[in-house]
Amino acid sequence: MSENSLFALLLRSPWWISFVLVACVALISKALLPSEYFIYGALGGFPIFVVGCIAAWRQLRAPSAAKVQTMLDQAQAMPWVKFSQALTHAWAGQGYGVNVASKGAVDLRLTQNGQTTLVSAKRWKAATHGVEPLRELYSAMQAENAQGGIYVAGQGTVSETAALFARDHGITILQGPALAVLLLG
Repeated sequence: MSENSLFALLLRSPWWISFVLVACVALISKALLPSEYFIYGALGGFPIFVVGCIAAWRQLRAPSAAKVQTMLDQAQAMPWVKFSQALTHAWAGQGYGVNVASKGAVDLRLTQNGQTTLVSAKRWKAATHGVEPLRELYSAMQAENAQGGIYVAGQGTVSETAALFARDHGITILQGPALAVLLLG
């Protein structure tokens, strides 16, 4: 699904927006269509209703902002060994095979369905993240023929150059709320 499609936008929006759109579709159908065709026009909003239900379910299950911030604070206070174990446990809970790979830029190796993803996480406490650690991770990805890479940036800021490099080279930057959600599992 395209990142900017209507359904993708509705999934990222508050759930009630989808239901308001469904109501608008039904009202427009009532106003513009003959009464015998009203039901067909109103049913045109059904896919939006389904997306609203999915968004509501996701938002209901999502951790609160306070819980996310607490987890981020806990992660910042963890020593490397405990943080590495927390990441390993989180990804293993999602069905990944996780191997510790403490050479160079690679800290963890994730495998699932024959796909390998390399993780660089030791710099998670850095205040700013430049492009150099991402270049190191990308070199390791090429050397191991990995399908993807994840750079854990914690709460620090990622430079614009680093973000562009990551986007262009198939590296996911994991930071802030996304990191907390992963650790909360």
